[in-house]
Amino acid sequence: MIAKTLPALATFLLVSFSATAQLEDADPMRGETSAAVCAACHGQNGNSMSPEWPNLAGQHADYIFEQLQYYKSGERNNAIMLGQAAGLDEQTMADLAVYYEGLEAEIGETPEELLTTGRSIYMGGIAEKGVPACVSCHGPAGMGVPSSGYPRLSGQKVQYTSDQLMLYRSGERSGYGQAAVMNEIAVNLTDEEIQAVANYVRGLYPAELAAE
Repeated sequence: MIAKTLPALATFLLVSFSATAQLEDADPMRGETSAAVCAACHGQNGNSMSPEWPNLAGQHADYIFEQLQYYKSGERNNAIMLGQAAGLDEQTMADLAVYYEGLEAEIGETPEELLTTGRSIYMGGIAEKGVPACVSCHGPAGMGVPSSGYPRLSGQKVQYTSDQLMLYRSGERSGYGQAAVMNEIAVNLTDEEIQAVANYVRGLYPAELAAE
């Protein structure tokens, strides 16, 4: 596994360095202007109206910036996003990233029947399958870790999260950033376990938000 992940790690570190440098000069006001074309899929306020497209509001700027680069290069395969990212320069990517990071993420809920299973996998993993706890990388409230490649999951659309886990499981999403880590995890998850986790993170928030 080490041999497989080293090239991906080197690429990730290079992209992270590029993101840090570019984001220092990013302007959310320019990003808001550029985001007009993104609203059809990701919503006027960064919260998608469709379950298949992700919420971008509140996502880490470095993660958004990096994913736009991966879309543009074709390393992350999505025909729509390839077309959208193809004409973006790094400054526009950075402006979009800081704009979306500053928006307020929507609040979702976890169905009661999936809460226990989802929480168990997210907080404790599945030891007998070698599946680590999601909390170790994405945090107890699903907020991820800036500059780590691990995104915010809190409040994300259920269908989008489950779709991405299935792409990791099949290997269709692989070869860049932290994808190799997720490939090793998702391959051991059943459809039911993926649905439970996706529904759990939809309703996972920091304590101060959950109490509102």
